[in-house]
Amino acid sequence: MNIKHFIAVSIAALTLLACKSNTTDNMSALNLTREWDKTFPKSELVNHSKVTFRNRYGIELAADMYVPKNASGRLPAIAVSGPFGAVKEQSSGLYAQHMAERGFLTIAFDPSYTGESGGEPRRMASPDINTEDFLAAVDFLSTCDLVDPERIGIIGICGFGGMAINAAALDPRIKATVASTMYDMSKVNVEGYFASEDTPAQRQEKRRALAAQRTKDYASGTYERAGGVVDPLPDDAPWFVKDYHAYYKTPRGYHARSGNSNDGWNVIGCQSFLNQPLLAWAGEIESPVLLIHGEKAHSRYFSEYAFERMTGRHVEGVSAVEGNKEIMIIPGASHVDLYDDVAGVIPYDKIESFFKTNLK
Repeated sequence: MNIKHFIAVSIAALTLLACKSNTTDNMSALNLTREWDKTFPKSELVNHSKVTFRNRYGIELAADMYVPKNASGRLPAIAVSGPFGAVKEQSSGLYAQHMAERGFLTIAFDPSYTGESGGEPRRMASPDINTEDFLAAVDFLSTCDLVDPERIGIIGICGFGGMAINAAALDPRIKATVASTMYDMSKVNVEGYFASEDTPAQRQEKRRALAAQRTKDYASGTYERAGGVVDPLPDDAPWFVKDYHAYYKTPRGYHARSGNSNDGWNVIGCQSFLNQPLLAWAGEIESPVLLIHGEKAHSRYFSEYAFERMTGRHVEGVSAVEGNKEIMIIPGASHVDLYDDVAGVIPYDKIESFFKTNLK
């Protein structure tokens, strides 16, 4: 064992002592990758280790923990997840590492049924369970000796932006929330992209199709996958599909465990979103929320919808502040420009100041 590997193992062991898994015997049943396999370079300013914790459904979740080097005392902490269909080795890990460089203890976790986390069958999604994943992350951080339990925030990216807002509406331990390039997965499943399927007849057709797929899956004993981002791209692919392809299907963001990079969710994976509105109680969130979106993002209207749900104020294409809720539009940015650092537009300074102001 070389000295660098010895130090890395020692740091991981000390982290696990300070932040224990809540498994019965403190031994993870998950098969966790130990080598650095992220889509972004490793920072020399933070210590990295793997941790696990269970949600209230008994599903064991895998996370990457990032701790600022030379940190002392109990730290403010942030749990990060998303995008929807991605893994912690992609955007969420990047955000977590950047925020650790700025003084926060962070974890980027794989949601239930995805990545290195547990849960069978694979590639299922749930508005309840995936919201619970955030709450379980807060459980873990609240009992970690390295963390100040009164200074915990969360970041949800893309479809996990909606889950993060739902978590904030449920859990007052969450003192501040950022939703970056947000999707409301209930709204998009109910209405379709750009409200293109927003009639009772179209919704009923979706229900029939999903019911038929369930029968087919049960009879076969397998779950048919919906397919990830289409590849190769057809000439007439919508511009937002091209946007996704540029991230998930190229060396820029491809990862072997990412559903979006490969064969996607199960066809029936998002069924329950049709009947369970995520943002129903967003107007009762007392803690601060920052919504960040690109000016050219096809999904910008989800952030605008969330802002209206929280504040009662309708905005279109402009940044705005209402009480302790803020929507920030990034000029010229697309949806996936907020996935990584290629375009250089993720407002890390703003996110840092938001959390430092509200986690104190």
